[in-house]
Amino acid sequence: MDFSHHDIFSVTQDGFETLALKVFRFQYANVPVYHQFCDAIGCKSEQVKQLSQIPFLPISIFKTHQVLADGKQAEVVFESSGTTGMISSKHYVADTVPYEQSFSLTFQRFYGSIQEYVVLALLPSYIERGNSSLVYMTEKLIHNSNQLESGFYLHNQEELYAKLLELKVQKQRVLLLGVTYALLDFSEKYSLDFPELIVMETGGMKGRRKEMVRQEVHAQLTDAFGVAKIHSEYGMTELLSQAYSKGDGLFLSPPWMKIVLRDLYDPKQILAVEQVGAVNVIDLANIYSCAFIETSDIARVHRDETFEIIGRADQAELRGCNLMVS
Repeated sequence: MDFSHHDIFSVTQDGFETLALKVFRFQYANVPVYHQFCDAIGCKSEQVKQLSQIPFLPISIFKTHQVLADGKQAEVVFESSGTTGMISSKHYVADTVPYEQSFSLTFQRFYGSIQEYVVLALLPSYIERGNSSLVYMTEKLIHNSNQLESGFYLHNQEELYAKLLELKVQKQRVLLLGVTYALLDFSEKYSLDFPELIVMETGGMKGRRKEMVRQEVHAQLTDAFGVAKIHSEYGMTELLSQAYSKGDGLFLSPPWMKIVLRDLYDPKQILAVEQVGAVNVIDLANIYSCAFIETSDIARVHRDETFEIIGRADQAELRGCNLMVS
């Protein structure tokens, strides 16, 4: 391939289209499932001259096919979460180095050095299920924080509450990362006034609670933790990059990840900013799988490149991370 990891993680806005076209040609030539999909919809590599012509692979294909470059073996297989009876997506990741680079560099871009934080993780369903990309990322963040206080919490909420009180007294910077339903469960039992705390919800009720709009969830959590805003992560099993929101549900992606909206009734029609449409994600870190994913999320992209998730397409399965309706 005529690009490198360095090219991906140093890409600029001006160079994004050129690099995306290189990644497309590599994946068309080397990822059989993507090649077959492009051929099936009548798209040949030589016909694609600009970003808007690149086909996006429906995310449902990860449920039924191995999306992986020829000659590559999966170093790890991430599996999506979901409610009982749903078919899980599987992401065969040939190289974890780009994933680790992606989430490490993205965190540093938005929050600074991970070593400045104690990382506390409340991800019970993900830990219990295993094979979660979110747990993999969080384990690395905990390790890289180099803080003895960092760690996972399963159902030991009282212990988590005591730890938060202790860290507040110590004036320690703390990131509390949690699946939404677990944070809500915690907030109904405990409250604390910890304005400096970063509470980050990763989305998902996983069938354990009634679906709630984002504003309702965030209002309950801000009251319980004594914080001004609730942060959020937008990612999914099939991607190797994440976007972050520092409040109000407005997400921003790293330079190698781009949100493109398509018309709800014409998948080939790309929408302008400030319109509402279905989400296509370009994730250039997803080198040996597919960097061009058609999701069932509904969003609005703003002129400043922030975006907000406002729901799901009709009949779309409930899935994480962070697919609460707004």
